Amino acid sequence: ADAGSPSAASPSASASDAAGRPHITLPSDVTDKYEDWKTGDATKDTVLAETARRIDATNDAILRGDASAPGLTFYYRDKALSDAVAWVQEYVKANLSFTGTTRYYAPKVTLSNSTTASVVYCSDESKGFNKNRKTNKVDRTPSQDSPYVLYNTRLVKNKQGVWQTSNLISKRGDKTCAG
Repeated sequence: ADAGSPSAASPSASASDAAGRPHITLPSDVTDKYEDWKTGDATKDTVLAETARRIDATNDAILRGDASAPGLTFYYRDKALSDAVAWVQEYVKANLSFTGTTRYYAPKVTLSNSTTASVVYCSDESKGFNKNRKTNKVDRTPSQDSPYVLYNTRLVKNKQGVWQTSNLISKRGDKTCAG
């Protein structure tokens, strides 16, 4: 058995099709890698799966260059939705996309009640690179910024049973995520 595997792929397509979820497939040159995104608790694992789908949906919107991509309104709400749309628009304005692998790890889920949760997690963007949308040229110049980002999110379960991110704060270079 492979129960101790440290990695998991993106959520399965069958899970994505339930509840009218938008079907999201990232291109072959982009990988979102989720490490230890299972807790053994059914509700916490659902919250983590929805968080992973939200991350994939955000990356899909950036890659499409479409701030109105269906995944954003499905997995975000409130301030987090307006922030996500602005984030995608920044990529579009800069004529950028990206390629490579982003590793998401060290998730911690806190259930406040049956419809509210928080997820804190890290990402490692050291193997991800900006790509010019028009020329497809990849910029592999090492960034002066830390590739490690700490995310603190709040999720609310909507009437359809989808855990939507309502608030998201990120901090690049947070020592919690280094290494």
